[in-house]
Amino acid sequence: MYTEEDLLPLSALQHLLFCERQCALIHIEQIWVENLYTAEGRVMHERVDSGRSESRRDVRLAFGLPLRSLRLGLTGKADAVEFHREEGKTGGERSSSSPLWRPFPVEYKRGRPKKELWDKVQLCAQAMCLEEMLDVEVPRGALFYGKTRRRVDVVFDAELRRKTEETAGRLHDLIASGVTPPAVYDEKCESCSFISLCLPKATGGKRSVARYLAEMMQS
Repeated sequence: MYTEEDLLPLSALQHLLFCERQCALIHIEQIWVENLYTAEGRVMHERVDSGRSESRRDVRLAFGLPLRSLRLGLTGKADAVEFHREEGKTGGERSSSSPLWRPFPVEYKRGRPKKELWDKVQLCAQAMCLEEMLDVEVPRGALFYGKTRRRVDVVFDAELRRKTEETAGRLHDLIASGVTPPAVYDEKCESCSFISLCLPKATGGKRSVARYLAEMMQS
């Protein structure tokens, strides 16, 4: 179990899985560079992270819901959480006349579905936060992609949960080390907002970006 002081941003899980160096630049060197893709993603999240709530007969919706897990050492916000009404006996002391509102997290992404697990791990971490906070099982959620305007349902099975826990542990190890890994060029670098600072093709990324920026300001 982690303490409140140990908590790291839940969004950093996706940064880590996309690129360890990018994750370190953001969360160790405290650098952020925006491009078209990050700007579109930011605008989409601003639209849903309002903190408002809605209610229908069998579904309640909460937007921008704060999340926390001391077991994973993570904190953040869920874009949206749907609470689905379930009638009948659900175990424990709950009676058949007392419905359960089952959380169903929904994360909004600007692009298209990915073959990698980056988005699913981030969503699974949200579900695990909700389980710890509300003491209720969260078996599934959904990713909504802006390009396709469609939802992709995600089942939080044992393998995805294991991957999520492993990634959270790797994130804590990386931040605790205080070391930014060297760059390794990949095709995905071309869509990264840090490419002009990271220069993975030219330098191998051995220099600290923070030191590079400081030198540029002094020259």
